[in-house]
Amino acid sequence: MAEGVILQSAHHHQPVASQMMPLQEPAVAEAPVEVEVNLDISISNVVCSFGTKCHLNLKKIAMEGSNVEYHRQHGMLNMRIRRPRTTASVWSSGKITCTGAMSEEDAKIAARRFARKIQKMGYKVKFTNFRVVNVLGTCSLPFCLNIDKFSREHKEASYEPELHPGVTYKIKDPKATLKIFSTGSITVTAPRVSNVQSAIEYIYPLVVDFNAGPRPEKLINPEQLLNKHKRLANRVHVSQDEIDQYEDSEFDSELEESDFDSEESQD
Repeated sequence: MAEGVILQSAHHHQPVASQMMPLQEPAVAEAPVEVEVNLDISISNVVCSFGTKCHLNLKKIAMEGSNVEYHRQHGMLNMRIRRPRTTASVWSSGKITCTGAMSEEDAKIAARRFARKIQKMGYKVKFTNFRVVNVLGTCSLPFCLNIDKFSREHKEASYEPELHPGVTYKIKDPKATLKIFSTGSITVTAPRVSNVQSAIEYIYPLVVDFNAGPRPEKLINPEQLLNKHKRLANRVHVSQDEIDQYEDSEFDSELEESDFDSEESQD
């Protein structure tokens, strides 16, 4: 039986029938409900580098190669391919830097294709020291930010509005550098793709307290939207089936492991 209290009349000394009044249990504070926020993180550029372990005659490559631009004043040339749409900067020392890929897998496929093109020109290319050196990613928060207040309360943040409109925030672990803008846009530069996502997951709880209201809806220019879709359509990903087929047909069957793959490494 539930506990209760006995009430007595104020005019009679005889006890009256008691009424059972249940005691109310103390209110328990409800735990805060965590709201999941889906943030769209897009990778816009993956930069990688590798070596060929041979000296390259840039002038000869410019004369014999296709989609090549020779910059004599800089001592290098640019070479382009379409799938994946990337550009390689080639130096006579054999070092090659590849930019424009949208994933680490696309970057490696592009690097091997550039090495293959140079090898077909008669050079004894060995695909060595491949590594991803830089990844650029972007993320848009669903709200604006008070970046001035954010920079004052976080010593890791650097904000100089006279030089740059965004706050620079550096993370040591995972290693990444973020550019945070008042519009809610965040640009992340990191050594690998996984660091980009980890950096966004790290910074979101810090910036959510500096919410400055929802982002204003922008008027969309149909012509600009069409041009954007065309640019994205041109930067196609290489499908996994094509990657497997390409590696099987062009690398494994025609190249000896000792000539091309034995010294391959990735940091």
